[in-house]
Amino acid sequence: MSAQILDGKLLAAQLKTALTQEIKRLRESVQEAPRIFSIVVGNDPASLSYAASQQKTAQGVGIQYELRNFNAESTTQDDVLNLIGELNSYDHVHGIIVNKPLPAQMNFKAIINAITPYKDIEGMNLMNFGRLLMGEEGIFPCTPSAALELLKSSGVPLKGKHAIVIGRSEIVGKPVALLLLREDMTVTVCHSKTIDLPFVVHDADVVIAALGRPGFVKGEWIRQGAIVVDVGINQVEGKLVGDVDFASAVQKASHITPVPGGVGPVTAVMLMNNAVKAFKILNRI
Repeated sequence: MSAQILDGKLLAAQLKTALTQEIKRLRESVQEAPRIFSIVVGNDPASLSYAASQQKTAQGVGIQYELRNFNAESTTQDDVLNLIGELNSYDHVHGIIVNKPLPAQMNFKAIINAITPYKDIEGMNLMNFGRLLMGEEGIFPCTPSAALELLKSSGVPLKGKHAIVIGRSEIVGKPVALLLLREDMTVTVCHSKTIDLPFVVHDADVVIAALGRPGFVKGEWIRQGAIVVDVGINQVEGKLVGDVDFASAVQKASHITPVPGGVGPVTAVMLMNNAVKAFKILNRI
């Protein structure tokens, strides 16, 4: 029996509709809309493509978007930090994004931590991570939030379920584990040093794969009826594939996300959702 597909494109469209309506209400209430300022240093094609995608999504829901593209050769880290300092002080800027990759001479952590926490709409600085860790409200990373939204869209009650997170990165693995704990799930974090990973994974009601290795998680590892959320995005022979061997896993899971078309489309909307959250916090709404 094949799994039910958790369609990220469909969920993203539903979330966009709700977000558009909320932004319209905010505009009518305070005569202002959320504004994002995005920073790119250099001409990396993937970074510029992602920024263009951000702009399209933002404009589609009624968020104002501005991009600053620095020249990588003539720009210093202080130039970026000075701009962030200015943007932090502007009441009309509600969200700041720093796109990766940055030039080798720049420290991403130093730059992201210079953003005022409630303008850090990627949820990447230490203050927001600390709020997530302590169970407080804050602005949390977009990809983990997207994974949770897709998991919830299955309609399966999550409380008390055992979730296995494969991957311990600061970008996905660790924050998604903390988000699942907030849902009263029992969470096990696995990684490259985990002993007998297939055995551990087979105990899970929910599997979140975020390790960056194409097709690594096999269908025979999956418990019959488990939910599988594949966060991986890997290029293999010109095609995008996930960290889960979809063809075998779809025969075991009750619900599964595809790659592409799963977590990715929802992540873009969660970034805009964070911008709205920042706007409400900064306007005390």
